[in-house]
Amino acid sequence: MLARAPKLPGLLVAAAFVLSAADPQASFTQPIQLASGPERTEIRLQFDKPVRYEAGRLRNPDRVYVDLFDVSAKAGWSIPSISPGDPLVQQIRTGRPAPNTVRLVVDLKSGADLSVVVLKDPPRLLVVLRSEGLRPENAVVARASEPARAVIAPSAPYRRQPNAWFEAPLPPLGWINLPSMTPLPPSLLPVPGAGTIAPTAPPAAAPAAVASSVVVAPAAPVSPAAPAVNPTNSTRRLTIPRVEHAPRIEDFLDGKPNTQAVEVRDFRQQEPHDGSPVSQPTGAYLAFNDNKLFVTFVCHDDPAATRAHMTKREDIGGDDTVAVYLDTFHDRHRAYVFESNPLGIQRDAIVTEGEEDADYNFDTVWDSEGRLTSFGFVVQFAIPFRSLRFSGASVQQWGIALARNIPRNNEESYWPYITSKVQGLAQQMATMDGLERISPGRNVQLIPYITASNSRFLASGPGLTTSSDVRGGVDGKVILKDALTFDFTANPDFSQVESDDPQVTVNQRYAVYFPEKRPFFLDNSAYFSTPVNLFYSRRVVDPNAGARLSGKVGPWTLGFLATDDRAPGQSVDSSDPLHGGLTPIGVARVTREFGQQSSVGMFFSDRQFGSSFNRVYSLDWRLKLNNNWSVKTQAIRSYDRALDGTRSVGSGLTAEAVYSDRHLIYSGSYTDFTPGFRAPLGFIQRVDLRQEAQYVSYMWRPEHGPVTSFGPTLNQTLIFDHAGRLSDWSGGAQFDITFRGPTRLSAYRYQTYEYYLGQGFHKAASGLSYYTAWRRWLDLYGSYARGDAVNYSPAAGVQPFLGKSDAAAFGATVHLPRLRLEQYYLFSRLAGGSTPGDLTVFNNHVARSKLNYQFSRALSLRAIVDYYAQLPNESLVMQTHLKQVTTDVLLTYLIHPGTAAYIGYTNRFQNLVPDPLSPPTLVPGGPPTFQTDRLFFVKLSYLFHF
Repeated sequence: MLARAPKLPGLLVAAAFVLSAADPQASFTQPIQLASGPERTEIRLQFDKPVRYEAGRLRNPDRVYVDLFDVSAKAGWSIPSISPGDPLVQQIRTGRPAPNTVRLVVDLKSGADLSVVVLKDPPRLLVVLRSEGLRPENAVVARASEPARAVIAPSAPYRRQPNAWFEAPLPPLGWINLPSMTPLPPSLLPVPGAGTIAPTAPPAAAPAAVASSVVVAPAAPVSPAAPAVNPTNSTRRLTIPRVEHAPRIEDFLDGKPNTQAVEVRDFRQQEPHDGSPVSQPTGAYLAFNDNKLFVTFVCHDDPAATRAHMTKREDIGGDDTVAVYLDTFHDRHRAYVFESNPLGIQRDAIVTEGEEDADYNFDTVWDSEGRLTSFGFVVQFAIPFRSLRFSGASVQQWGIALARNIPRNNEESYWPYITSKVQGLAQQMATMDGLERISPGRNVQLIPYITASNSRFLASGPGLTTSSDVRGGVDGKVILKDALTFDFTANPDFSQVESDDPQVTVNQRYAVYFPEKRPFFLDNSAYFSTPVNLFYSRRVVDPNAGARLSGKVGPWTLGFLATDDRAPGQSVDSSDPLHGGLTPIGVARVTREFGQQSSVGMFFSDRQFGSSFNRVYSLDWRLKLNNNWSVKTQAIRSYDRALDGTRSVGSGLTAEAVYSDRHLIYSGSYTDFTPGFRAPLGFIQRVDLRQEAQYVSYMWRPEHGPVTSFGPTLNQTLIFDHAGRLSDWSGGAQFDITFRGPTRLSAYRYQTYEYYLGQGFHKAASGLSYYTAWRRWLDLYGSYARGDAVNYSPAAGVQPFLGKSDAAAFGATVHLPRLRLEQYYLFSRLAGGSTPGDLTVFNNHVARSKLNYQFSRALSLRAIVDYYAQLPNESLVMQTHLKQVTTDVLLTYLIHPGTAAYIGYTNRFQNLVPDPLSPPTLVPGGPPTFQTDRLFFVKLSYLFHF
């Protein structure tokens, strides 16, 4: 079997090879020689006995090295002369980075690929440099008894093998002697974290997994004109072994594991220095058995600098993390993400090409364990196959990528090399072979729950109404043919355990988006997403039951959902025949994938209440044109009938082209919604518009210094209504600068125009914002903006007017080993009006104090105190005085998604007092000391897995 080695621009292998159990102090037997050709340069090193060596790239991407261990430099050396016409080499230097170690450093004129060939009689190393893209097509490795060329592709993990000899005759190039080398300056000696690998002794015996990590084939002549291989064509391969016994994390805690798992080491940065080696030595070990995939990360770092906190599941932002990406259908369209901090705290998600953000609503059951060590940390994943969806083939091929995030360096590193020069991640992932005879098996899940609550709330008048409720139900999941998931629920619990984050909702012209938090709607929610959000599940307020089928069959992805909603029937008067009626809801989404991350999809939704209905049909497609350009378009049609019989028909259209590479991001879009368009299940802020928008951002990315990126962003929007009137335009510029730490600073200026209720308003705004996590125990952020804003809710008899707006936000998060304390404060103010002077229209204050204490990975206590104050000038704005204090306490015992216990208490006070003119009516006044809501609840759920 032949292995086609990938072309990796500017990427050199960093692996250690053992020729034999070498005796100390091997010597050069001949002067170092150099041979040059049009597209290849080779350096010959000849010794009197075998030696150990390492090869790789230094921090400078155009500087490579070879370290020779236990070598004596006895030969007399003098300064060599490199021909100015050499196509690749600028100079060659040597030095001693450590006792008994000689370092050979080659300065290149441009990017090149490195490979090392080992020859036997006499012992020689050939350091082969080829112009990028000319790596040999036939990359093969042979055992000691099978002479062959030894070229290791960067994606092939390799364990050191003693007594491994290789023969590989090379076409002659015309050798010249280099009797000695230029002395190596201190700047080229080892730099901690520069991607070097500390020399280690060879293991006593080569583990069995070595044979599965490389490809063995008959020797083939090297073709210097081998075709270039695009780094995004997924030809990088990894073969993982099946093991009888699950690996234990204890086997890796000394940093030198002796394991059957296959090893991966060549992690490369995507940020901040695209293509450079990871700044801290990183290795990963992979294996599988009948039931699980095992991935163990061994990460070196300064323990005092590692960011790791005992916190609740999913809440690991800001910590060091490692992650596994699995494209189980190998379709290069989406992938599972399993992520952990150094203590084993989990976060999981699904990433979909063409979607801006990962879908962290995804939750599944898997195991993780993490330990801090004297050299850094070790994290082990055990991912059950029953928690994944994949095809039913007996032999599997999956896409895979491994990642490490070091936040203090703003660093994201991947194996294989995932470059930001190319748009998308999935097509750059390696191919994982070796998975045979695996299946999720029988896979049925039942999650029964019971909730008991007692509440007091203000219904009418000054008295509180008391209510008690006990509610039970069940959620179920059945896996069909390994790849489809059928979910159902009976009397579901759609209570929202997690509270919404604070947002400013005063004087907002359009609806404010709140993310979904209810479990039934979260799983596989990405299967229903389209470029225009046509299914915003929070529009389903109080369902009675629901069912969903989602998954993938060949190139088709499917999503079907049926549910109902009790809220519309409860909102009408009790005398209305529709009171208590249900609102049936159906949503369907089918997508056909083709080509390189291209797809075409259809969407349909239906909502009925009494004689009213709304139906939406949609066709969308995404075309991946090349590595940097993609286009997505959606055409929509809606049909709507109201309860009074009024009908409306409307359409929508959106198209967007996106370009992205290492420095430049550009998008241009067009959106059109007719006045009659209706989509009550979606999140569409306005209709009757024709909108054109442009966005461009350019970032410089320095290779050295504290700044990792900086640059401007420009955007422009132009909106007309369907009568041809200009309703909005905006143009603005922003400048961002990012430092290590991480720390980010932004400054912006915008000019806008807005047509509102028959008036045109010209506005301008300027602002600053910052974020820093320079200290691992403290995050700080803040922003301030000042400009013009419209009073969208003027008081009776007052026309909308333009005022001066101030908006500020400040926050701090303190991270202790088990305690996290967060403080937020949001302030907004509008001043001015038709009367003289600087009158205040309103002040709005939102403050939150949030404390989370983690007793263990499963047990946590969260307490929140929210303060909300709405202070209007009622002669100018149609708002009422409101001051509100809410306390929220939640004790959580979460073993894994589905198995949990919650005990919660919420208490709310407002500024209400009896009206002295018409008691017992309540009116705003005084401090927020009047209790309006109180809730105590207990919720228990348990996941049964059959």
